[in-house]
Amino acid sequence: MKKIGIFYGSTTGTTAGIAAGIGRRLGVDPKDIHDVAETAPSKTGDYDVIILGASTRGAGDLQEDMATFVDGLAAIDLRGTLVALFGCGDESMADTFCNSVGEMYHRLHATHAQFFAPFDNDPYSYSSSKSDFKGMPLGLCIDQDNRPELTEPRLDAWCEAIRQEII
Repeated sequence: MKKIGIFYGSTTGTTAGIAAGIGRRLGVDPKDIHDVAETAPSKTGDYDVIILGASTRGAGDLQEDMATFVDGLAAIDLRGTLVALFGCGDESMADTFCNSVGEMYHRLHATHAQFFAPFDNDPYSYSSSKSDFKGMPLGLCIDQDNRPELTEPRLDAWCEAIRQEII
């Protein structure tokens, strides 16, 4: 099996909790789950698969620590690296729901990473989001605050899809 590293940016702890849940489901050692506020982008080179997660803050912005991390990561050639994205957002922010997923994707697109594991955003309801690109989802979106009942089943299904992809 490929070596997985999870990298997250979390302001309130929600994204950190989701990252830990993903790690448990995928059997990732806790030492391979990294808070980007304390991790250099070069650390991603230790992994075959990287999972990046961040919250969407303010007016649809990428969480601050992850924004800095992604800027550094954008200078690295990720050719041959599988990258999956997840984001935490607020469905009531209907025009920026989980923009963080799209922000990470677009900032890292030129790295030649192989993005995988998109996940349907149903049943969330929003008008616009950078987490969708040309009508297709780019990763997993979670609204733990307003729709917590969706979190566990979405994590289970997404992690199973990841397992199937990397086996």
